[in-house]
Amino acid sequence: MFAYANRLVRLAITLTILLVAAIVAIVLWDYYTASPWTRNGQVRAQVANIAPRISGQINDVRVHDNQLVHKGDILYVIDPFDFRVKVDIAMAAVNERRADLEFKTSQYERRQKISGVAVSGEEKQQFEAVAQQAEAQYASALADLRQARINLERTEVRSSINGYVTNLTMRAGDYANAGQVNIQIIDADSYWVDGYFEETKIHSIAVGEPVRLDLMGFHEPLFGHVESITRGIASNNAATSIQGLPAVDPVYTWVRLAQRIPVRVHIDSVPQGLVLAAGMTATVTVVSEAGNRRHMSVRDALRHVGDDMQHIAGHR
Repeated sequence: MFAYANRLVRLAITLTILLVAAIVAIVLWDYYTASPWTRNGQVRAQVANIAPRISGQINDVRVHDNQLVHKGDILYVIDPFDFRVKVDIAMAAVNERRADLEFKTSQYERRQKISGVAVSGEEKQQFEAVAQQAEAQYASALADLRQARINLERTEVRSSINGYVTNLTMRAGDYANAGQVNIQIIDADSYWVDGYFEETKIHSIAVGEPVRLDLMGFHEPLFGHVESITRGIASNNAATSIQGLPAVDPVYTWVRLAQRIPVRVHIDSVPQGLVLAAGMTATVTVVSEAGNRRHMSVRDALRHVGDDMQHIAGHR
């Protein structure tokens, strides 16, 4: 009798251990495999690469590294002396062309008033053409003047966005080349988070779903929502090798790593006093409307386990 009771106790303990192990396995499966979350997240931001429209020596740098600037603020000033001279030259050319136009127009109008055979029709046409040429030259001089004034305004290089000056290395005395980037501004309104989810979790993510963002080193979380899911990533098998042949990586039957698909998360709220910086590491978790982490039901977890077992058996 004692031996029978002892066997029952051992059987009960064994069943209890198996039950606990099954529950732990399901919970771990839900936490690490089935639920849409990843530690592989990164804060990102758009950067405006600002280049001058004209060339010249930098006279004055009006900003410092990491400074917050607003759209239209002056970043630095290029020596305006040469451009002021060009404005004066263009203004003189306009005055000259205006006087020439007035003279040739008056000549044409006097010929038009003469009647009879004193002035031929051909001569009138010639004076009309000369007056039209003078008018075109005057318009060209006005355009040159406008361009000279615009170039003078461009000696003050301004910010095109609201943001933060980053990695500033320019100094007064440097030479700025037209079209060559020499200052970068991080767009203060463009921060987002890229969460790199395993491809096995993408099916559980939908655009618009709420997301919790936990930054490394900060206790208070951020919240946002799924903005979009990347529709393609680079493939090493698409590269060509020697003689133009495709370079195909070997596939291991038992070990197949899931690809990481970027999911773009729009940041809806940032805690007061938190300083966001592009490149920060974040844990990205798709949550419920209440902000709690989502979990699969036991039935769904068992169904996913069965599907994966069938998938593995089909590849053997």
